[in-house]
Amino acid sequence: MASRPYDQPAADKPLLAVLRGERRDPVPMWLMRQAGRYLPEYRALRAEKGGFLDMAYDPEAAAEITLQPLRRFPMDGAILFSDILIVPHAIGMDLTFVAGEGPRLGPPLANADLAGLQPALERLEPIWRTVSKVKAALSPETTLLGFAGSPWTVATYMVAGQGSREQAEARSLAYQDPGKFDAIIRRIEAVTLEYLTGQVESGADAVQLFDSWAGSLAPAEFERWVIAPTARLAGAFRARHPATPIIGFPKGAGGKLRAYADETGVQAVGLDETVDPAWANRELPPGLPVQGNLDPLALIAGGERLKEAVERILDALADRPHIFNLGHGIQQTTPIANVEQLVELVKGRK
Repeated sequence: MASRPYDQPAADKPLLAVLRGERRDPVPMWLMRQAGRYLPEYRALRAEKGGFLDMAYDPEAAAEITLQPLRRFPMDGAILFSDILIVPHAIGMDLTFVAGEGPRLGPPLANADLAGLQPALERLEPIWRTVSKVKAALSPETTLLGFAGSPWTVATYMVAGQGSREQAEARSLAYQDPGKFDAIIRRIEAVTLEYLTGQVESGADAVQLFDSWAGSLAPAEFERWVIAPTARLAGAFRARHPATPIIGFPKGAGGKLRAYADETGVQAVGLDETVDPAWANRELPPGLPVQGNLDPLALIAGGERLKEAVERILDALADRPHIFNLGHGIQQTTPIANVEQLVELVKGRK
């Protein structure tokens, strides 16, 4: 697929302008998982439609969920409602969601052969249709964000067959059989490139790579399994879509963030809640857009503690391009009134 021109100039989309290196005041904002379980309208639709996967593969339902938070809050970005495990599903793994336990992939690749999987790239097409539907419904000033999981994080699920707290299965396989693990990573890169390309062709203005488990790796392994694959993927994506920004979000990277920013080629870096924004402003490349990084629990607390946390982040990042966001996804128990307070704190500041 060829790269598409933007429908609107960057000046019409504050969030996109920041991703391209501008400083905007007030800073644009969106929230990770802003379309989801904390919203009563989401819970009502899920009760009607069924399980998570049913909704993710239903373009009408997924588009509606993507748009729901935009009707409540003046967010500058809409994030596609989907899941990072769409890619291993397209690679050929079985994917189910177990109520109360989360996703399951089969067969787990710790003890199975990747070559035995039958690719099913048609599983990506409903997601692309969702992007098209959302794009058609969005206001011109709202940036549409597509996303995928980064190769390392997706591989952890593929190897273990499910999420795990320490990613021990994937880390062990990477040490014991790096050739097999590299083959898994390369397959993820290839399918992810097609997946993101389809999102851009369908209307996404920018994309984010979620590396939720980047913090579980030792420094040398981080370089090998987070930085190098992300750099290859980002480079291939830019070759196809040179005008489409990529946000990299390596959760838990800590002091390795500078190397990630320098070596991966992403256009913006997301900060998790454990990163001191003053440190990030000092250590990351000058002018690099950053995103984040309010603790989701501070949002649940609300009130004066929320105000203090927001002010600290805005002050620390006042001299560089900044997109306000959480340090991870919004939690299910977050009060709607606290999100309204957050929007006022960010949008009301000049």
